[in-house]
Amino acid sequence: MAFPQSLNAILPALGRFADSRRAGIRRRRGVCFLFLLTVLSSGLLWAQNDTSDVNSGEEQYIKPRLSGQIILPAAAEFQMRQYLINRIVAAPQPPATTQQWNAIADRFRQHLLNDVAFHGWPKEWIDAPPKFTEVGIIETGAGYRIHKLRYEVVPGLDSTALLYEPAGRTGKMPAVLNVHGHIGPLGKAVEFKQKRCINLAQHGIIALSLDWFLHGEADEPGNDHWFGAQLNLAGANLLGLFYLDMRRGLDYLYASPDVDRSRIGMTGLSGGGWQTIVLSALDGRVKATNPVAGFSSLYSRLEANNYEEFGDLEQLPPDFLRGFDYPYLVAMMASRSALLTFDAQDDCCFRSGLVKPRVYDDIRPFFKLYGREEAFLYHENHDPGTHNYLLDNRLADYRFFSKQFGLPLIENEAGVAPEVRSYTDLKVGLPKDNLTILSLARKMGREITRDPIPSGASERAIWAKTKRAKLNEIVRYKPVEVKHAWTAAANELRDVASTSYALEMTNGTSASGVWLRYVAQSSDTSPVTIVLDDGGKAASSDIVADRLARGDQVLALDLVLMGETWKDNRPYEFAQTLDTLGDRTIGIEAAQLLAALRWTQKRSGAAKIRLEVTGIRTQGVALVAAALEPELFSEIIVRGGMYSFSYVFDQPIQFLQVPELFCLDFFKEFDIGELEALASPAQVRNSAYVTSSVR
Repeated sequence: MAFPQSLNAILPALGRFADSRRAGIRRRRGVCFLFLLTVLSSGLLWAQNDTSDVNSGEEQYIKPRLSGQIILPAAAEFQMRQYLINRIVAAPQPPATTQQWNAIADRFRQHLLNDVAFHGWPKEWIDAPPKFTEVGIIETGAGYRIHKLRYEVVPGLDSTALLYEPAGRTGKMPAVLNVHGHIGPLGKAVEFKQKRCINLAQHGIIALSLDWFLHGEADEPGNDHWFGAQLNLAGANLLGLFYLDMRRGLDYLYASPDVDRSRIGMTGLSGGGWQTIVLSALDGRVKATNPVAGFSSLYSRLEANNYEEFGDLEQLPPDFLRGFDYPYLVAMMASRSALLTFDAQDDCCFRSGLVKPRVYDDIRPFFKLYGREEAFLYHENHDPGTHNYLLDNRLADYRFFSKQFGLPLIENEAGVAPEVRSYTDLKVGLPKDNLTILSLARKMGREITRDPIPSGASERAIWAKTKRAKLNEIVRYKPVEVKHAWTAAANELRDVASTSYALEMTNGTSASGVWLRYVAQSSDTSPVTIVLDDGGKAASSDIVADRLARGDQVLALDLVLMGETWKDNRPYEFAQTLDTLGDRTIGIEAAQLLAALRWTQKRSGAAKIRLEVTGIRTQGVALVAAALEPELFSEIIVRGGMYSFSYVFDQPIQFLQVPELFCLDFFKEFDIGELEALASPAQVRNSAYVTSSVR
């Protein structure tokens, strides 16, 4: 097949996009080209598939028709990035007066804390005073002492900290909260963090160093940050736990009689940099902040991301960036002091040249508005220039804090290296039954209670109406339609006619599917079964063959973030980004399924459609869709599904495996039984449930 000249020109460029992930996504032009390329490429795939052995049995010659990518991964990723970028809020613009910005910033603070971070968390946990216990002191004899501290994050979940206290000094002293990032198992004992805290203490600054989940003494499998998704599912935004953990350290410093409350600072690397900008912006008790290589505008992550991931789950929690973005946090520091530190050749996540325009250049007018331009600084690290908090970055940190705190400049680390201690020397100790992120989520999940499903017809009708409205709200359901069905290929072999489609939706997302029927046994108006499989449409070949043999027409469907197109495309990253922008992945997928179903009805003339799904991902989407619009379905068959959503807690299943299922508040309000009841009058039949093995 000869490509048109324009498409020949696009092919190499698209390949480079797939390799480098640097394609600009500022305008909609080019989308039609991507779909045309999808169609032509799929035609090539199908031409190759037609050479398969047609004598090897029904499933064997049907499976090749379901295999391959109808939508190329690069095209699907481009489209999803564009969808997301169109939902990012515009860059902040300074108002006319500081009073106006103070009011706006305060509204943001109240919303992000009360409506987002603390969503679902008990008020008594949020308002609890700091609970720190000293378990030992190291007298160093070098101008400072180390206090070993254990503290409560939430009831049953403790963490550890070290307080580096200047020795031989009187009066109130400045203090710096030092938080940890994704930087190895040593946690608070990592060398560069020890050196920083020692040097600050030797120069009269109290330094509190916190451990972090999955690092240091909290290095437990159940503290994997991805298990924060189970908290979301149980009805508590995972951001709340991470926020309370770091805020406890600030609470401790603020309550200390030795700390000058007007001179409290905060710093951390990577995930610690993320913690630093979040807590500093949202809590006015932090007067000076230095986040190191820890955040960027979401736009920058989506526009040019050729290194690692969009961010960890806590950095893109549900609803956090709905009408908001990280540059706003920097602008909220305008009445205080900030040093932004980034690395010129960052090999992890936040390269200076990519992030600086939006987090520094665009925000300078806010500090100018307050007459504090000199209090807003930027340090670009070139030695070594990678993701680090080594000497060059530490020297910038010392200069910043000593100046902001009115102290003589700290310009070196003389005598610090010999003071570094081992992990064992600095160990504090945690209770053996200490909760982890996962065990806390399991505990919260077990404590959920729901009203029983009414047995009476009238009561059940009222219940269904109320619960359906609640489901609509939780999954953020927005109906879509099939805008255009792009025909990718069509053929007829062994009496089976098949057509593959890229289904472009009115919201800018796409699904893909293959329509099949036995020419001799069915017509264009025969009953239709839609088939979904967690393994993609090719994995459903046995079910497709069975339904064809029964005279059905079949649409084997892959929804967005599922199937062959997405298997190597990091779908979980796009799912968490959808959620942080205020969408819900399962709601988008359910909307696609319902749109494909209505398109199927129109094409076939069928009043209701039969649905067969295999796996827990497609089970969840199918039940949500059927619960929202039950009148469209004749019956739903589920193979290999869950008996209860408690399965993802018990097994446990990670967000990376089934991202759409971890919808905020979902399990709090619904379990499988409630969704199946809402699907009535369509019957839901299950077989071969997956089984749990609690670890």
